[in-house]
Amino acid sequence: MSAVSFALLAIAAVAVAGLMFGGIKVRGVSLGTAGVLLAGLIAGDLIGRAGGSVDSDMLSFAKEFGLLLFVFTTGIELGPGILRLLARRGASLNLMATGIVVLGLGSAMLAAWLLGLTPPAAAGLFCGATTNTPALAAAEQALSWRRSSESRENGVTGDTPAPTNDLRGGDSQDAAAVPSESHDRITDLTATYAVTYPGGVAGIILAMLLLRRLFRIDVATEARLLREQEAAEHEALERRCLLIDNRHLNGLPFGRLAGVEETGIRISRILRSDSNDVVAANDRTVLHPGDVIQVVGTRESLDRIEPSIGPKSDIDLTQRTGNVRVSRVFVTRSEILNRSLAELALDQLFGTTVTRIERAGIEMPARGATQLHFGDVVHVVGDPAAVEQTAALLGNSARSLQQTPFVPMFIGITAGILLGTIGIPLPGLATPVRFGLAGGPLLAGIAFGLVGSIGRLVWYIPSSANHALRQLGMILFLAAAGLGAGRTFLALAISLEGAGWIVAGLLTTLLPLLIVGIVARVWAGQNYCILCGAMAGSMTDPPALSFAQSLTESESCSKAYAAVYPLTMLLRIVAAQLLVLLG
Repeated sequence: MSAVSFALLAIAAVAVAGLMFGGIKVRGVSLGTAGVLLAGLIAGDLIGRAGGSVDSDMLSFAKEFGLLLFVFTTGIELGPGILRLLARRGASLNLMATGIVVLGLGSAMLAAWLLGLTPPAAAGLFCGATTNTPALAAAEQALSWRRSSESRENGVTGDTPAPTNDLRGGDSQDAAAVPSESHDRITDLTATYAVTYPGGVAGIILAMLLLRRLFRIDVATEARLLREQEAAEHEALERRCLLIDNRHLNGLPFGRLAGVEETGIRISRILRSDSNDVVAANDRTVLHPGDVIQVVGTRESLDRIEPSIGPKSDIDLTQRTGNVRVSRVFVTRSEILNRSLAELALDQLFGTTVTRIERAGIEMPARGATQLHFGDVVHVVGDPAAVEQTAALLGNSARSLQQTPFVPMFIGITAGILLGTIGIPLPGLATPVRFGLAGGPLLAGIAFGLVGSIGRLVWYIPSSANHALRQLGMILFLAAAGLGAGRTFLALAISLEGAGWIVAGLLTTLLPLLIVGIVARVWAGQNYCILCGAMAGSMTDPPALSFAQSLTESESCSKAYAAVYPLTMLLRIVAAQLLVLLG
């Protein structure tokens, strides 16, 4: 069997075994996709004991491609709602994440002092316990700079080239090419990272389960309360029938009423005083005293405009006969994307009106300035023929909603990879920080998901396809990570030194999460679903996010994860370099 075939076979077998094991529930709790990591560790050790090996390049590709798939599709899913989350909870969530990072740094420094670890080993323990590979790369760069600086101070001409490490514990150039002390530093850095990384993933999951048990949390109840809270924060739209008794409105089009555009109120039907049949209405509909109109908006906006129109009417226009049709229409036509309702002028073209818009599961008022995005659901009111014409203009193609446009997807992935390589210079650090493959594609996905479309390029992935790609990406990542670390992890785990590293890594993972989690729950009353997402984001750990989603069945975990990820990534990269440079 070729090396490629064997690597694929190993990854597939680990995925099967891990998913089957992860599906076993104990008291209603299962590991889910995190079981793949455990299966990979065991399989990696067994293959090594049998004298075999899995191609390291294949494992590296599967690991990084899987991570890229997961974070990019997560970003696309989160994009449309990320601004609302940041506006509501961004400050509190990032304060929590900062506390976790600072406590983790302190725990790593304490563990290094107790175990007598070198500064590079302390940095490796910090990066592994917090499952942050970009921080490890930054620590390696800082170590290379420190070694060069020491060489110059000792009178050595020229800089010693830094070994290029592949994050699996081995250097790509001969150890004799660098001083033995420098080689030992690199070995300390990567060895502690490799040994503490699996425990870091498990520790985050354990912290979530411990908090759940400590506070006796019913996850289904927490998810329901969160949905109710979010619904209360976003005021629902309602219909109201008003009797026009203001003489100053005689002959005035509805769209010219003061406050209509600002409040987002829309008129949908009208019953003339001299008629028994209800007809469709829009902004151009002329009002007369004695008419009854049906308007749509938030309760606050309706209460605000009601005094200037007239009192509530006992007549329900939805129950009266008339040539009026209401239809939910999907926006799928690329030519009208990012165009506002005012630009489309549906009332002038067809005599129809859009009363509300659904986007990412949230209802919004249909203001004239509101731009349409792919996948929006608009509520169109008008006579049947006009509604059909409006639906044709907007697209309303169910088939388009089920297809994934791959060209924009790979453009987004390309942009994410490039974004991850951009260095961000920070004062006091010799090397710039980078988001890497874990951060760049996530930020690109959020940005493109928020924009929605550029010209004919549409960043949209159907929900079922998005979920499948996320799961596939995480399975590939965990299987490859487990296979790559299995032999090293289990060999060191049974040694006294390695056992000390593992315990120190678990404490570095658990203590900050439990301390901040307890404080957030007791004093701030933080919802468990949000708390799990913020904890996973504070560790920049996609496997933990995957577990949190399966545990809570709430997309709010992903939103909280994305809200804290950028700041947390920067803080962890800086902290890892500080451990090396200041140690």
